[in-house]
Amino acid sequence: MNKLLEKFRRHEVSIGTFTQLGSTIAVEALGRTGLDYVLIDSEHSPVNISFLSAAITAADAAGITPLVRINEIARSNVLQALDCGAQGLIVPAVETVDEVKKLIEYAKFAPVGNRGYCPTRDGGFGFDAETLQGSEVYFARANRETLLIPQCETLGCLEHIEEIMAMDGVDGIFVGPFDLSIAMGMPLQFDRPEMKAAFRRILDACRKNGKPALVFCGDAAAAKARMAEGYDSLTVGLDAMMLIGAYRSLVEELE
Repeated sequence: MNKLLEKFRRHEVSIGTFTQLGSTIAVEALGRTGLDYVLIDSEHSPVNISFLSAAITAADAAGITPLVRINEIARSNVLQALDCGAQGLIVPAVETVDEVKKLIEYAKFAPVGNRGYCPTRDGGFGFDAETLQGSEVYFARANRETLLIPQCETLGCLEHIEEIMAMDGVDGIFVGPFDLSIAMGMPLQFDRPEMKAAFRRILDACRKNGKPALVFCGDAAAAKARMAEGYDSLTVGLDAMMLIGAYRSLVEELE
């Protein structure tokens, strides 16, 4: 079950986090926290496809939905993560509508896109219930339940956000407020009127098309503020940062 998608359908807010520790134990531990999903980061972390495969398996075993942030708009990056069983892709640094069209081609099966097919873990190696009913049933399930989510963190993506969100095959948007604020020339100044207007524009595009809006939040306070603004999913912090924070608090308390 894709918990992010299921909660969106029930009009409930989902909560996740990034993992950058490169540890399947860390991923499994996150599955014991009550989080809905873990976002395995290959953009800012030195992980390879072998780790992605192992981390996705660990997430499934722990009952937490595995998403992957790929590091490049390339067919192999998209296809390998999906074949390993990622239930959604976050794609950073999207600039143009043509890039999104290419992503849809790579990530979605026909008739929506042109994703390559091979019996892989994603479809139970050809033996899960949908695959055994035929390729059309499996393709439809994969297109419906596996999320393709561009990241809005550039001026290009913001400029074309309405067109991007209206595209068949795009399942939502992930707002990167830090990089977006830098791109807009106001680094981390999230209370500026221009930034608030940009956030509202993105949310309006999502609402118009009935698709979820995800956003990165540095901490719980930021997450509460974004929830109040109407975001559907909150990706809060990352495991390395949380680990440091927890142990710093422990040391400070003991000292």
